Amino acid sequence: MERLGTGIGWRPEIADAVERMPGIDWVEAVAENVCPGHLPDSLLRLRERGVTVIPHGVSLGLGGADRPDESRLTALAERAEALGAPLVTEHIAFVRAGGALTASPLLEAGHLLPVPRTRDALDVLCENIRIAQAALPVPLAVENIAALLAWPGEEMTEGQFLYDLADRTGVRLLIDVANLHTNHVNRGEDPAKALAELPVEAIAYVHVAGGIERDGVWHDTHAHPVPATVLDILTDLASRVSPPGVLLERDDNFPEPAELERELEAIQGALTKGWARGTTSGVASLHAKAKTKAEALRAAGSPETAPAPPAAQPAPTPDTDPARQRLALAETTLLSALVAGTPVPDGFDRVRLGVQARALGVKRADVVAKVAPELPEILGESYRSSFLAYAHSHPMTGGYRRDALDFAGQLLLSGGPEDAEARRELREWWLERSGPVPRSTRPAVRLARATRRVLLGR
Repeated sequence: MERLGTGIGWRPEIADAVERMPGIDWVEAVAENVCPGHLPDSLLRLRERGVTVIPHGVSLGLGGADRPDESRLTALAERAEALGAPLVTEHIAFVRAGGALTASPLLEAGHLLPVPRTRDALDVLCENIRIAQAALPVPLAVENIAALLAWPGEEMTEGQFLYDLADRTGVRLLIDVANLHTNHVNRGEDPAKALAELPVEAIAYVHVAGGIERDGVWHDTHAHPVPATVLDILTDLASRVSPPGVLLERDDNFPEPAELERELEAIQGALTKGWARGTTSGVASLHAKAKTKAEALRAAGSPETAPAPPAAQPAPTPDTDPARQRLALAETTLLSALVAGTPVPDGFDRVRLGVQARALGVKRADVVAKVAPELPEILGESYRSSFLAYAHSHPMTGGYRRDALDFAGQLLLSGGPEDAEARRELREWWLERSGPVPRSTRPAVRLARATRRVLLGR
């Protein structure tokens, strides 16, 4: 794996600052926010200077029960090629559930949700990653996620799950130390134990980010400074291995460039401290331990070395694979409880599930406000309460832009908003965007507007 060095998450809001920051070797851009044919000028300038740009996907849903969507894989591959990226990254998560495998409506979380650490989930995830690897022009790395919820009846720790995943597929790992801290606070999991169990030689790079604790729950906001506890985990990781790259993530509440630069300096300090703590013998011992474990897995008949099935017995299809069907039912039941108000599945913490459900609703409202900023402008202070009331009984099924249209349409059908001018503006907004062609570009509308301008002498 090539050395990446020090990086920062590229976002349009801080694009100019990132270009001026000293010591930035690479950046990471959200893949879904980049159009291959119209790359932002800032990214083009960074690339011309030799700064590596890596696309970071958020919507593939490799941990879902369905096989990866071909169109999403094609889009991710196009972005990797357009950016000249040495690899692409995604998450070990599911983002949608339902559909054909459960004969139920397709639901979208609008968020990264944890997969159960079970053999079924691992088998499905390994196959999905192999499919993705075959479709992508560059290597794939997958990220451990932060979670509020713990699945009941899990069969592996996070470190064991990631070790087996890398061992069976050869996939690289994007280790987020902030997410390890989140899972420590929210699920009682020991970051040091997870790091000790990881195949550190598979690490592609590392994420570092901030968050905030409220009522005993850690929220991985990417909108707050990196806390000392996260830097301590980074130091622990650096004492075990020298990661090829480390990147600071910030997605909201952007501070002044000088503060971001200070956070990058703190990250470098944590790395230096970890490297000083590690010893050559310790690293050698760690690699020997990893090698011994891999050999033990192979001797036990791990899936990648097991005999291939006879040609007359093709691999199960998505409709008949029992592991996919079991995972589909489990994930659909959980997601339905989170976004559609169905009963809480057995074994889940009801209070924590309620926290997650509210967080999903708030995130929906925030993202819809970003993709359709006209809505909060039209509705004013009533936007958030109106949207959360809508979201409570209307699960997202087609992405955030579709969600914005559905919300506006439902609000109009219910007689809202009360203000006549706001209702007129909302109706115009909805009509403009709800058809296959923007209303303002339709011939009849253009003619009517031109006639009105003539009559008014404009």
